[in-house]
Amino acid sequence: MARSYDAEAPLPAGDSLHEACGVVGIYAPGNDVARLAYFGLYALQHRGQESAGIAVSDGATIVCHREMGLISSIFDEEILSSLTGYIAVGHTRYSTTGSSVVVNAQPLLERAEFGDVTIAHNGNLTNTDDLRDTLTSSTVLQASSDSEVLAKALIQAPGGDMIARIRYIMSRAEGAYSIVMSTEKALYAFRDPWGVRPLCYGRFPGGGYMFASESCALETVGAQYIRELEPGEIVWVDGELHVDKARQPKPQALCMFEYIYFARPDSKLSGRQIYLARMEMGRALAREHPVEADVVMAVPDSAVPGGIGYAQEAGLPYVEGMIKNRYIGRTFISPDQGLRARGVQLKFNPIVELLEGQRVIVVDDSIVRGTTTPRIVKLLRDAGAREVHVRITSPPIIHPCYLGVDMATHAELIAANYTIPEICAKIGADSLGYLSKEGLLKAVARKRGEMCLGCLTGEYPETYNGPPMFELSAGPRVVN
Repeated sequence: MARSYDAEAPLPAGDSLHEACGVVGIYAPGNDVARLAYFGLYALQHRGQESAGIAVSDGATIVCHREMGLISSIFDEEILSSLTGYIAVGHTRYSTTGSSVVVNAQPLLERAEFGDVTIAHNGNLTNTDDLRDTLTSSTVLQASSDSEVLAKALIQAPGGDMIARIRYIMSRAEGAYSIVMSTEKALYAFRDPWGVRPLCYGRFPGGGYMFASESCALETVGAQYIRELEPGEIVWVDGELHVDKARQPKPQALCMFEYIYFARPDSKLSGRQIYLARMEMGRALAREHPVEADVVMAVPDSAVPGGIGYAQEAGLPYVEGMIKNRYIGRTFISPDQGLRARGVQLKFNPIVELLEGQRVIVVDDSIVRGTTTPRIVKLLRDAGAREVHVRITSPPIIHPCYLGVDMATHAELIAANYTIPEICAKIGADSLGYLSKEGLLKAVARKRGEMCLGCLTGEYPETYNGPPMFELSAGPRVVN
């Protein structure tokens, strides 16, 4: 999924990480595939809240509906009823400033001489300009995304059948891509040879198959999880399921933040339940950074399993010290300066009775720019906390991401510019501890070399070999 930025616009000021999007694909004759795709996307709404779309094929024509906004505000009974067929491709998108318009929403629908093709892309290409140079001179690019470049290159690729075209694209595209696409008669899914972004599939009990970014989407609509797509693999359905190893897998590079933050806690990655992995991160953090305290709490929502794990390992009570307003980030009405000055109180409200006079350990999943954590610490102190000890279930983020995570520039990353004691002083905490890289890898049951740790180490997978070439020749910088 492509996320585009104005070349001159600053990155967002918040301290949250954002990943590109979620994708689903369904081949299920005799079923209401549009409705299945809708609920599958609903399960993946956490991966993107800016725009969404569903494309459906009846075997002869592909019809696509996509708009800006949340899935629940885009689709109603009338729209879903108009999307009839037996193949569906769905997409939910996140982006920040620049090109936040419906033309960049997905799935993309391409009309080709050999028929219609619809594509949903999660990831970020690092050689967009090179791929763009392969397009014919008459090619018109309407969007400002690497996803559109990839789609155009696919339909122009040499080869008689779609598998040959996909293999051609996979031999030339560099970077992160997990893609679900369809023609009028078949559904395809493929994943880059590094496996940076997740993609799995399952089977409906009555027949038919479903692909999705996370296993939670399969379970939501009653599809039985089979497995993840292997890196470099193509899986497609045209009545039967087919598998092709298009490219030999490279050293594995699944983004570590899928475990820490992005994936829903009820999803699985490589057979590891995300919720249990996050609890183990908290336990490891408690062993690495113990401190005398009265209670443990977490910053909701993604840090909650880590907070529970920390409390269990430390033998301390876990309390829900803050309540999160889960809708404040989804309003298009900006607070005025007076409300903005209240900062994090628009999003979190403390439970004073649980914090007053207590030595509090607060667990969070990451500190990126360091803009939100000081507000949380102050919020807890204002609520009467006697001490505030911050514990982070990820190692310090000291490098930018070039493979699809909206993070920050090197200059904006607080851990890239300050020592841990300096960060502790800046956020106003009594102590600060980060989970080690070794503790993280053990918690998620992965070995070094099986995940992308580029933002922690500066060592990126071989798919990225230098400064990102994201700029289209006459447009905004494209970051997916």
